[in-house]
Amino acid sequence: MIVDPDVEAYAEAHTTPQARHLQALAQATREQLTAPEMLSGPVVGRLLELLVWLRRPRLVVEVGTYSGASALAMAAALPPEGRIVTLELDPERAAFARRHIEEAGMDDRVEVRVGPALEALRALDEPVDLAFVDADKTGYPDYYEALVPRLAPGGLLVADNTLRGGRVLDPPADDPGTQAMARFNDRVASDERVVGVVLTVRDGVTLVRPA
Repeated sequence: MIVDPDVEAYAEAHTTPQARHLQALAQATREQLTAPEMLSGPVVGRLLELLVWLRRPRLVVEVGTYSGASALAMAAALPPEGRIVTLELDPERAAFARRHIEEAGMDDRVEVRVGPALEALRALDEPVDLAFVDADKTGYPDYYEALVPRLAPGGLLVADNTLRGGRVLDPPADDPGTQAMARFNDRVASDERVVGVVLTVRDGVTLVRPA
């Protein structure tokens, strides 16, 4: 986390609370899944919801479903014609997410696909209006290169955890995830195809749009 914990708590306390089904999902995630720190959290969830509300996407692609919290946060703001395709490598996590997506009544708008994300991204045959990347950190450079050419005009790519607790400033030799994130950040900053901004929200959220 980058921001002082008291400031982070203040920001969360002054952000509109999540819907009850998302609160219940977060609790179930902590009780039933490993690595509950992977939850996007209520502030990032509301940020994603707001970005979807502003962009009004027909297609949202999420790389890294985990328990389905971020997909459901975005689904709340989808326009009538919008849908989300969320990609998850772990079948157990995908099944958990599907159950909660169905319980929230969003299974007609959110599709969970299981398997390697790069294969799924390369198979996309329509423009991506909004992409959210929150998966294995070593894969970020490849996910970026797969997604940028597929962004629709006016599309948006959102990447989570891009500051890695500040470790991107001097990536440890034994931390390949942070090394990959530093490469990702450098690539976005130097890529003339896009305009990007790094936000110090939680562990870093980067927004990227076509130039």
